[in-house]
Amino acid sequence: MEVIVSTIMGEFANRTISFLIQKYSERVTTTTEEERLDNLQRLLLRVCIIIEDAEERHVTNQAMLHQLNILRKEMYRGYYTLDTFRFRAHDVKKEKDHEVSYSFVLSKFNHAKRVCFCSDSDERVKELEKVVVSLETIIGDANEFIKLSSTYPRLSRQPYSMYLLLDKCMFGRQMEMERVINFLLQEEITYGADHLGVLPIIGPGKVGKSTLVEHACIDERVRSHFSQIVFFSKDGLTDGNIVTLKDCDGEIDQVLWERFYSASKSCFAYGSKIIITSRSDKIASFGTTQPLKLQFLTHEAFWYLFRVRAFGSSDPAENPKLASLAMDMASEVSGCFTSVNMFNGPLRSNTTTRFWSFVLATIRGFKQKNLSIYSSTNPLDPWAVVAPLYIPRANKNLDPVAILNNYQRNCNDPDYGLSPSAASQIMVQDIMFGTATPPGKFEVLAWRSHIPPYYSCVFDCEIKRPPTCMVSRKKKTKKIGI
Repeated sequence: MEVIVSTIMGEFANRTISFLIQKYSERVTTTTEEERLDNLQRLLLRVCIIIEDAEERHVTNQAMLHQLNILRKEMYRGYYTLDTFRFRAHDVKKEKDHEVSYSFVLSKFNHAKRVCFCSDSDERVKELEKVVVSLETIIGDANEFIKLSSTYPRLSRQPYSMYLLLDKCMFGRQMEMERVINFLLQEEITYGADHLGVLPIIGPGKVGKSTLVEHACIDERVRSHFSQIVFFSKDGLTDGNIVTLKDCDGEIDQVLWERFYSASKSCFAYGSKIIITSRSDKIASFGTTQPLKLQFLTHEAFWYLFRVRAFGSSDPAENPKLASLAMDMASEVSGCFTSVNMFNGPLRSNTTTRFWSFVLATIRGFKQKNLSIYSSTNPLDPWAVVAPLYIPRANKNLDPVAILNNYQRNCNDPDYGLSPSAASQIMVQDIMFGTATPPGKFEVLAWRSHIPPYYSCVFDCEIKRPPTCMVSRKKKTKKIGI
């Protein structure tokens, strides 16, 4: 009798589970794509609230900072998916009544992951569901994080629009920043009095190594902890309590380092710290702690940055055509911060479809005109290539302007403030979209940083016609980063 009852109950449980699964599947299949997108938008609003509240607090716990970083990555992925579905689909619907395949929807921009959507709507829905489920899971797991973060004190700052905050902060480096600050403030209790803590920071050029160090060193906790902060390169050596040794060429001579470190033990006070930055992995052996390695932003994070910087305080959903053009631009510039800083200002000041289409054509024209330079490489910052680059010009009848060299200039340098060129600097937008054509060789200001170390990116230019073989029509289809 007991066996029969057990069998009946087991069969009843299986049927119940099957019934619930079937009902859930029916509910999923009856949910429209627009409803799923609305659900994704609501989830993004919730995760944004969690992130913004945490970012307004002085969170120092490394585990919590790691979880906050995961929340950010899921938010970037969510916005990228939402914008891709809505804005890319906006263009697709206008082309021959859906005759264009959806296979390009995500893969066109995300070259790394190559997530492809088939024309079959079920495949597209599955990808959307993955993002929604991932957000639901991470929000559900954030309850403890929310409670703990609320115990930390709030930072004192005025409320700003997100694009103003991004103009004044280092985007996407909050966790790395706290690690640098924790290293600087950590007491050296396991070593002798002559020990100096060394943190190596490794990363490719233009990834933001120096900017990260500058940001950490202007933090109030760091400035109140050290009596003096000094920055210098391998060509100079200055006394101070905290020193950053950096080398723009990416290689730091080991003999120079050993001599410097040995001398530092006798001239720096106990508790002093050293941060050394380089493109080379060789400096990892110089550290007394694990090196901090910086990488470029993911495609999803870069799109979020470009999106906010281009639209400012306005909502991209209010103008799907501009949003689609912005996604094309973000794809073309391929993670290049120089391009973001150069183009986002003009985009915010002129929000017409005609102008944004023109900027997109200008970016593509730059790549085509300089195609021979990128025939074998795909740099993230082509403006930094040491070779003649030709600035695209709106008026094709104007003389071509070549970039001969580029460099960074410190805006806080007193000599720069007194120079005649500081007040009458020609902007790169004046060359691209205007009629400025100075004679001979001249300087062009590409962009000026609003955050420490307050560098200006300057191009040395001259009127110079490209060689006849500069553009190869056969290679025009090759994808190249700008």
